[in-house]
Amino acid sequence: MSGKGDTRIERSSGNVFADLGRPDPDLHLLKAGLVSRIDQIIRERRLTQVRVAEILGISQPDVSRLLRGNFRDYSVERLLRLLTSLGRDVEIVIRKPRARRQGRLSIEAI
Repeated sequence: MSGKGDTRIERSSGNVFADLGRPDPDLHLLKAGLVSRIDQIIRERRLTQVRVAEILGISQPDVSRLLRGNFRDYSVERLLRLLTSLGRDVEIVIRKPRARRQGRLSIEAI
């Protein structure tokens, strides 16, 4: 039986994949953000997974796996193409970092 003193809280780095020690955590976070945006579009448009599969040119089980977070086999490029298939424009902006640090990958959905 554990007592109150057994609980340990760690501050997140802001990237759950890095916190879990996953390889390529920035890439995984970027992909998760893209999939999250795909899911948001599907919900906003109230599309069924069958209809989404037709639009994206993938199977309904693949849509289901993607939306459940199984996106490891999807490249960033493919996820970007899925977004354009859902009628979104995708812009890639490359700029100097705002502070002296290593560059980072991020998503801004408008």
